[in-house]
Amino acid sequence: MKYTRLSLYYLAGYLAVAGPGLLFAPETTLRLLFSNSSYDDTFVRLCGGFFVALCTIVVRMIYLRVEVFYTTALYARASLLAVFAWLYFLTSDPFFITML
Repeated sequence: MKYTRLSLYYLAGYLAVAGPGLLFAPETTLRLLFSNSSYDDTFVRLCGGFFVALCTIVVRMIYLRVEVFYTTALYARASLLAVFAWLYFLTSDPFFITML
């Protein structure tokens, strides 16, 4: 379980950077994440808020060493990766590859 816990640091890291970025500076963050499409600021800020909330949960899981949720977190990440890949194939927006 040590490596699973270490993989959660990566998840928390990019959520901690992308979440506030999308929440407070959506256009700049999308440009830094190589997006070539335009999105509604409200929706992008909503995603940023979701990322911040998810980051809080992941950081708390790491801190408390709640090993029972590590496997669930891996399944959730796998489903998100599938969604990012699907959205990339629908839109051809490099933003989704960056998030992948």
